[in-house]
Amino acid sequence: MKEAKTYKVGIIMNGVTGRMGTNQHLMRSISSIINEGGVAISPTEVIMPDPVLVGRNEVKLKRLAASCGLEKYTTDLDSILNDPGYSVYFDAQTTQLRAAAVRKAIASEKHIYCEKPTAISTEEAYDLYRQAKQAGVKNGVVQDKLWIPGLVKLNRLIENGFFGRILSVRGEFGYWVFEGHTIPAQRPSWNYRKEDGGGIVVDMLCHWRYLLDNLFAPVKSVSCLGAVHIPERVDEDGKRYECTAEDSAYATFELEGGIVAQFNSSWCVRVRRDDLLTLQVDGTQGSAVAGLRDCWTQHYGNTPKPLWNPDVEQPINFFDHWAPVPAQEAYDNAFKIQWEKFLRHIVLDAPFPWTLLEGAKGVQLAEKGLESWKDRQWVSIPELAA
Repeated sequence: MKEAKTYKVGIIMNGVTGRMGTNQHLMRSISSIINEGGVAISPTEVIMPDPVLVGRNEVKLKRLAASCGLEKYTTDLDSILNDPGYSVYFDAQTTQLRAAAVRKAIASEKHIYCEKPTAISTEEAYDLYRQAKQAGVKNGVVQDKLWIPGLVKLNRLIENGFFGRILSVRGEFGYWVFEGHTIPAQRPSWNYRKEDGGGIVVDMLCHWRYLLDNLFAPVKSVSCLGAVHIPERVDEDGKRYECTAEDSAYATFELEGGIVAQFNSSWCVRVRRDDLLTLQVDGTQGSAVAGLRDCWTQHYGNTPKPLWNPDVEQPINFFDHWAPVPAQEAYDNAFKIQWEKFLRHIVLDAPFPWTLLEGAKGVQLAEKGLESWKDRQWVSIPELAA
């Protein structure tokens, strides 16, 4: 049998000692791809990632590399950026550190793939896109929720015209993050400090931008209200600190075509719904509710006719009229799917529309959401030119 041809892609992975970088990008994506023998692009060709881990803590890097069966790691980013054996730079650092490192990588003519938000301001995020475009390097931004099974099922319904004309989208995201006084917090403390780049508006409106733009229609305007519901928390060292960044955001979006979208995002909510994230889509011919893995539908012909009468027990069990969408395809890890698409983009020049421009749009929506909150008014979303 003919030996498979391997296209090795050297990847500088910066900031993967953090929770998201370790679990989703290294362990469940790159390491998983390596263990599976690479990304098959034909019966006789594969793309094989060749990562080097980069960070500020050598002890953590060494331990992480060993856990994945990797040997290469360094604390010297500048040195590895000058190594021609690595053509891709990936960044999963905290937001405040990302833009400067990405700018360095572009100057070193590396292809760019990075987490979001890509920067702390629209101007800076858009400038990264312009620099990458001018340098002629390929670039992409993580937009993982597009490949979550429940939302893939939802997108299939949209593609097949299930909803008729879509009227509205309602999203509920969040869970209770413990304050740390008695039960340890399950999110890092910087999330709740504005000076460290924290805040749920910046964190989540980037997600809602690409979901709305890609699944439904472009966002035209936003009305957003943020809140610091929990004023004090306890950090990783057991010290109390003041929360200077919002832990909840309540936003309404106007989309092209008259679709209205509403998203509640909160780390101060106790979950009584199907999942940590649910999207309800209502259309003229049917509705659907999608969670992270499952999706339920109610067609026009299965819609009950309730009557308002609070004096009697509700005779309709509203859950009875929804049908689950079956699994009609295989669902892999969402981060891994996008990594594989980006690797195909690097080697084969396959289409990859989720560029730094899309990352800038996410930052823009978060920035406009904060502006709306500050000014207590609707804010329009200007188009960012490609």
